[in-house]
Amino acid sequence: MALRWLHKAEETLFSLLLVAMVLLVFVEVVLRFVFNTGISWSQEATLYLAGWFVLIGVSWGVKQGAHIGVDVVVKMLPVLWQRVATLLALAICMAYCVLLLVGSYEYLSLMKMIGIELEDIAIPKWYALTILPIAMLLLMLRFTVLGWKVIRGDASGFGFHDEGEDSMHLVQSDEPDGQDNGDAGRDSDQGTPR
Repeated sequence: MALRWLHKAEETLFSLLLVAMVLLVFVEVVLRFVFNTGISWSQEATLYLAGWFVLIGVSWGVKQGAHIGVDVVVKMLPVLWQRVATLLALAICMAYCVLLLVGSYEYLSLMKMIGIELEDIAIPKWYALTILPIAMLLLMLRFTVLGWKVIRGDASGFGFHDEGEDSMHLVQSDEPDGQDNGDAGRDSDQGTPR
């Protein structure tokens, strides 16, 4: 239940960040090119919003299986060894997350102690950078959930997005298969050859 709520909160924040970035850039472009003025802090705000968007998107991508990975060799292994390889990869990913979590915590502590503000926005820099440890905790949670699924046998790998397989499906759907299906090789709107 808590994971479902977290996933919904992640998606909501993901959407809000995207909308905020698009609106901010749109308003800035209109102000600059129509009214010959601008918002002094829009570039910095967009930069930090994009950072938050990407860092939240990393854990969301693990949940969705949207990351691209090279798993050609792993897919050739028996399922048991696929699971072992996945658990090993997850252990490495978790170690990396721990390093980034510790490093980001130390960096935030230093920023808070020094009291540096953002260049254009009058807020402490560490406020804007709190996403670093939050993102690492979210990513560690996603890796833990995936590891549990692998241990239980519900998954054997990361569930990477397979662009090669998608491309093969596209090629196969474009190839004539010897049967006259009416619109193969034609634009669906016009009925004309491509």
